[in-house]
Amino acid sequence: MLKQAVRSAVVAVAVSVLSLALTSQQVLANTTHTVRPGDSLYKISQQYGVTISSIKSANGLKSDNIYPGQVLVIKPANSSPGNSYTVRPGDSLYIIAQRHGVSVAQLKSANGLTSDYIYPGQKLSIPTSGTKAPQGGQSTYVVKNGDTLYKIAQAHGISVQSLKAANNLKSDTIYVGQALTIPNNGSSKTQVSESDRDLLARLVQAEAGGEIYEGKVAVAATVLNRIASPEYPNTIPAVIYQVVLGRYYQYEPVLNGTINNPAGVEAFKATDAALAGWDPSLGATGFYNPQKTANQWVRSRPVTVKIGNHVFFR
Repeated sequence: MLKQAVRSAVVAVAVSVLSLALTSQQVLANTTHTVRPGDSLYKISQQYGVTISSIKSANGLKSDNIYPGQVLVIKPANSSPGNSYTVRPGDSLYIIAQRHGVSVAQLKSANGLTSDYIYPGQKLSIPTSGTKAPQGGQSTYVVKNGDTLYKIAQAHGISVQSLKAANNLKSDTIYVGQALTIPNNGSSKTQVSESDRDLLARLVQAEAGGEIYEGKVAVAATVLNRIASPEYPNTIPAVIYQVVLGRYYQYEPVLNGTINNPAGVEAFKATDAALAGWDPSLGATGFYNPQKTANQWVRSRPVTVKIGNHVFFR
C-alpha cells in the first residue's frame, strides 16, 4: 500500500511538472497584450520586438485601428540572432542598411542608437528579420510623437516625395497614430545609364568632394529634382551641362573643367543612394556655398536645409 502511494505521488508530480512545462511553452509561444490609451500597433510591436504585420496576422486585423481594452495575441519573432558588422570609413547607417537588406530604423533599434552617428571600428548588430517590405513591395509605419515626413523618409531610406506620393499627401502635415505606406526602395529607384551615373558621380565629386556623405547625396538629389521639375531639362546630361543665355553655367565644375575628373568611391555611393530615392536636400533644386558666391538670385531662393558648407534651395 505504501509503495502504491509513493508511486501515485511520483506520477502526480511528474504530471504536474509536464503540465507546467507545457504551460511555460505556451506562454513562450504566445503572449497577450491589453491595449492601453495611447497605444498603437507600432508602439506595441516595438515593445515586444515583433513586426506590425505579425500582430495584425495573429489577430485577424484588416487595418491598423485598435482600441483601449482590446486583447491582442503577440506571437514571438522566429528570427535567429543577427550578424555583426564592423563600421568602415565612408560607411553610413543608410549604406549598411542597404547592404544587409534592412531599414535604417531597424538597424538603429537593434543597436540602441538615438542618432545616425557611427564611427569606423564600431561593431553593429545586423537584425535578420523585421518589417522591411520585400523588393517591389510596401510596408506600413505608424507616426509617433515628434515624427516628420523627413525623419520617416530618412529612417526608411526613401525620399519625402516618394513618401508623399505613396500616401497621396498634398502637404507635409502628418499626425500621431497615422498609418503611412512606406514604398520599397527598389520600386522608387531611378534607372539611368552607366554613363549618366558616372557623370552625376563626377559632379558630386567636383561639387562636394570635401563634404560629409549626406551632403554628397543631397547634391546628387538636386540634379534628380531638376529632372522632375518642368522648369529644367529632363536628363542628367542636359541638367548638368545646361548654360542659360549662352553664358550662365549652372555648375561651376562644367565651367572650370573639373567635371571631367574621375569620381571617388564615396561619390558613386552617394549617387546610388540618391538614385535609390534618398533626398537629404528635402526637394531642393540647387545649392551654394555662401562663402564662395555673391549671387543674389540663389540667395533669394527659399532654403530647404543646410548641410555642411552648402545651403540647399528650391
